[in-house]
Amino acid sequence: MDAKVIYVVSDSTGETAERVTRATLLQFPEAQVRLKIERRVRDRRGLTAILQQAASAEALVVFTLVRPELREHFNEEAERLEVPHVDVIGSLLSHIGRHLDEDPVNIPSAEMPLSAEYFRRVEAIEFAVKSDDGKEPRNLNKADLVLCGVSRTSKTPLSTYLAGRGLKVANVPLVLGVEPPKELLELPGFRVIGLTIGVDQLLDIRKHRLQQLGMPPDANYGLRDHVKAELEYAHQIFRDHPDWVVVDVTNCAIEETATIILEALKDRDELRRLTIRPEKPV
Repeated sequence: MDAKVIYVVSDSTGETAERVTRATLLQFPEAQVRLKIERRVRDRRGLTAILQQAASAEALVVFTLVRPELREHFNEEAERLEVPHVDVIGSLLSHIGRHLDEDPVNIPSAEMPLSAEYFRRVEAIEFAVKSDDGKEPRNLNKADLVLCGVSRTSKTPLSTYLAGRGLKVANVPLVLGVEPPKELLELPGFRVIGLTIGVDQLLDIRKHRLQQLGMPPDANYGLRDHVKAELEYAHQIFRDHPDWVVVDVTNCAIEETATIILEALKDRDELRRLTIRPEKPV
C-alpha cells in the first residue's frame, strides 16, 4: 500500500504543527505515512503552490499560520482545491484572545525577539552535546537530569529532546563489568533516570546497528546471552539505587518516553513538597 501524504505547513519553524502531527501519528502505528514539512512560508504564491501539490498527492495539510491574511488565503485556496486541512493554532488564538480580551500580535515565533528562554534552551542543547555518552563526568553535578542505561536505550536522542525543553541533561552508558563513574553514584537520586528495554527489542536494534556498521552479526554486542547479562547488570545498579526513577523504553517513541520522565519528576517534586514540613517558629 502506498504511503499517505501529510503536509505540515507553517510561516515559522513548523515545530508546533510537526510535534502535534507526529504525536497524533503514534496512535496509528501500522499506518504508512510520508510527512512533507514546509517551513517559513510567508507569501500567498508559496501557499498556493504547496496546496496544488497537496491536491495532486491527495494529501492532508496540517498548518500553523499566525498572520490572519495568510490564514484567510490558505483557507480559501484549500476550499477551492478541495484539500482537507487542519488549523492547529488559528482556533486557539481566537479562543485565547476572547478569554484575555486582547488581540494577538500575529507575529510568527521565528520573528519574535530572542528571549531568555531561547538562550536557556540553546545553552541546554550545548550542555547535552558536551555531556553525551559519559563525556566530562565533572558535568554531572551541573545537570538537571542524568540518564543512564546500556547501549541503544535512546539516551542521546532523549537528552537532546529534553534539552529542547530547556533542561540540562547528561547521559552515562552502563557497561557490563565497568563501575559507573563515582560522580553518577554521588548524585541525589531524584536527578537520575535509569533506562531499560526489553531483550528482544534491544537485540533487534543492535543487530540493525551492527549491519549498519558492517560488523559480523555474531559479535557479543548482538548476542542474546550478552545482552541479557548487560541488562541484568544495569538492573542490579538500579536496585542498588532505589531512589532513581527507572523508565522502560520498550516500544516507546522519544516523545512518549520524555513525557513519562517529565511526569515522574513532576510527581516526585509534588511528593517532596507535601512531605517536607516547615519548621515551627520557636
